[in-house]
Amino acid sequence: MASALFLILCFTHFFLSSSQPLYLPLTHTLSQTQFNSTQHLLKSTTTRSARRFHHHHRRHNRQTNQVSLPLAPGSDYTLSFTLNSSPPQPVSLYMDTGSDLVWFPCSPFECILCEGKPNSTNPPPKIPKNAAVSCDSRSCSAAHSSLSSANLCAISHCPLDSIEISECSSFSCPPFYYAYADGSFIAKLYKHSLSIPMSTPALVLRNFTFGCSHSSLGEPIGVAGFGRGLLSLPAQLSTFSPHLATQFSYCLVSHSFDQDRVRRPSPLILGPYDQKQKRFEDGAGGSVEYAYTSMLDNPKHPYFYSIGLAGVSVGKRVIPAPAILQGVDENGNGGIVVDSGTTFTMFPQGFYNSLVAEFDRRVGRVHERATRVEDETGLGPCYYYEKVVEVPALTLHFAGNKSSVLLPRRNYFYEFVDGGDGAGRKRKKVGCWMLMNGGDEAEMSGGPGGILGNYQQQGFEVVYDLEKHRVGFARRQCALLWDSLNQR
Repeated sequence: MASALFLILCFTHFFLSSSQPLYLPLTHTLSQTQFNSTQHLLKSTTTRSARRFHHHHRRHNRQTNQVSLPLAPGSDYTLSFTLNSSPPQPVSLYMDTGSDLVWFPCSPFECILCEGKPNSTNPPPKIPKNAAVSCDSRSCSAAHSSLSSANLCAISHCPLDSIEISECSSFSCPPFYYAYADGSFIAKLYKHSLSIPMSTPALVLRNFTFGCSHSSLGEPIGVAGFGRGLLSLPAQLSTFSPHLATQFSYCLVSHSFDQDRVRRPSPLILGPYDQKQKRFEDGAGGSVEYAYTSMLDNPKHPYFYSIGLAGVSVGKRVIPAPAILQGVDENGNGGIVVDSGTTFTMFPQGFYNSLVAEFDRRVGRVHERATRVEDETGLGPCYYYEKVVEVPALTLHFAGNKSSVLLPRRNYFYEFVDGGDGAGRKRKKVGCWMLMNGGDEAEMSGGPGGILGNYQQQGFEVVYDLEKHRVGFARRQCALLWDSLNQR
């Protein structure tokens, strides 16, 4: 079963120009050995999703630089870069639209309490000491976002007279601390040349800024932050090739935790399409329609890709979303975060319970509840069935422009076999609702109202249009989309 979804960047046909996007195949590797049962896998994944979501609601103090980061194996997407040192060194990073920093372990590296977590197959790289970022740079201030350059240079022991005349460039940016739900790390900021591995010509990112960690708690693999921040990967791409930073999208192959379904790559696309290309075809001969909704600015979490949710239809019944999901207030509360790093979608308890009640009213009257499976997986409601189980359609209605997205059945109802594992249980077919309870709305101050997880994003091209400040969704056959793009 799945351990982590490893996305290894490679490239076949790319000519760097002022307008051409970059198409990258994302190769998923699902391990059968990390989990001993489907229930174990799902329990790990639901626990991880809940921790990540609830971490957004901790008191977010920028002085301590608390950010949301991947926490455990299950459904993470890993990009591969090359550090252009001598010799070149490969680096694997989680792709994460919910954070805005690129960082990775560096040699020597100590990871505390990392037993049982996936490790990179590559040894931590060594970074030249002369690659350190100076204390008076914008990058240093961004990493320590609440501190001025003068304060940072004072911490780095730059003399007062040098601080007064802004001549501290020879003093390094001091280490910074990041904490998250079940781990943390300390890192220093460096600039060095990175490249995205592909055939000629390679995309070389010179003087790329990243965090280099020599010690972490519970996090053995680094992160490529795609969030809305100065140090994120899209923001830094704008320096090297501006058109690549105006938009990015990905299309995740529907895997349902089945290794056989991810033999084809999922495309990651950096840069905008030509509008005629955008509507050309989905690889299966059909035209493509995008449902766009506006990004919401969040004053407390400015790097989030937040959108508003007006309601959700269960079958033909529309259940209105509470105010906390429809927008973001002046304190940074509310909205839905579109997040590649969280597996399952999370909604506030009251709204979640209304959705589940309507779903159960239609399914529960026909099929027996699988309460033991619910306890073992952290999902629910779950139902036993014999041949087939009919479930109502689920549609997301976005706030503002009245656009909607109909979710494929497999994105919200997961079917597998329970029992027959040698524990004396009879084999039974079971299906589970795949959205999660995010907790009491009254306790959600200081963070988003919900999260749109990557499991619900499967089978869609998800477009982050940074120029027009909107997020788009289009049903695609993601494996075929790569073939179509690669033939252009």
